[in-house]
Amino acid sequence: MIEIRPVRTRTERRLFLSFPWRIYRRAGGRDPLWVPPLLPERARTLDPHRGAFFLRGGEAELFLALRDGRPAGTVCAAADHAVNRDSGRKDCLFGFFECLDDQAVARGLFDRVVRWARERALSSLAGPYNLDYENAYGVLVEGRDRPPVLLCGHTPAYYQELVEAYGFRPARADNLAYHIDLDPGTPQRRKLSRLAGHIRSKGWVRIRTPDLSRWRDEIDTVHELLNRALAHLPDHKPWPRSAVEALLEPLARIAEPELVLFAEVDGRTVGWFPGVPNLNEVFIRINGLRYPWDYLRLLANRRRKPRCLAVKSVLILPEYWGSGVALLLFDELGRRAAQRGYRWADLSLTSADNPYTPALARRMGAEIYKRYRVYRLDI
Repeated sequence: MIEIRPVRTRTERRLFLSFPWRIYRRAGGRDPLWVPPLLPERARTLDPHRGAFFLRGGEAELFLALRDGRPAGTVCAAADHAVNRDSGRKDCLFGFFECLDDQAVARGLFDRVVRWARERALSSLAGPYNLDYENAYGVLVEGRDRPPVLLCGHTPAYYQELVEAYGFRPARADNLAYHIDLDPGTPQRRKLSRLAGHIRSKGWVRIRTPDLSRWRDEIDTVHELLNRALAHLPDHKPWPRSAVEALLEPLARIAEPELVLFAEVDGRTVGWFPGVPNLNEVFIRINGLRYPWDYLRLLANRRRKPRCLAVKSVLILPEYWGSGVALLLFDELGRRAAQRGYRWADLSLTSADNPYTPALARRMGAEIYKRYRVYRLDI
């Protein structure tokens, strides 16, 4: 018997938060590619009094699936009222979808999300989004040979079948993660350096790092770049400033300022290229801080130097596409990262139908190594 229960009690919330361990660590085994979520961070995200999604006016409800009385799946239904208002859509987001390999359980969870959406006059489902448009969204459909990097997810192969069997269809082209070798001696890196050197010699582009004394102004700058540089994408949702601030604050705590680059032309910021250490190389070892002794694991690994630099966004104002600004940013970041001991860079995520970033990545010699898919269902 399958029961779908709204999460109400402290015990149910604890089951919801810990359920992923039942999927990725079952029968004494373990998926070696899974990076457990940090439970304190996830609990904050889902807290209506503390989570950034709720603080900007979003509404959400958690559901737990029970099969014969035992936890079998989780899902979150959410309405981002600000984004729906600004975009003219009536989307219900679904996220935190975890499920046993059981279509009946998945159907029960999605049926409950549909009911929740219809009760609020919403007309479509979109996801998976975990109350965040940038953190571990989508279903992994290709690339299970290595763990995901920071802010990227990992899902079992059967999730694609569970979602598509319910009637979901891809919302857009797949979202891609690229692998970039930072070795300065490769032919691609040497060619890029020559091109960047030519652009640099003309002196019309200035590369700068964040001014931490004007941090709120820097957030405003990134907010404007995000909404202008990505407006051409078919499913672009205008970013609320509060969402940009919530995204940047944790990145600011872990980033090396010298690896977060802005490009300026005539005193105007026209591009942003942030690189942050891939802390998933540490997080994969600390079990999501699920138990008190996991903090000892964190202490033991706190000095571990990631080999990967995660580049989470490439933002160039459309009028500067093809101008060489992006090539200069790529070259400058690659050079600085290699000097600091990083071996490779991850560029993620960018849509395959983006007319700009994939072509730019190919010019750098980057290779696709993961694909994620976001789905939509009209109801």
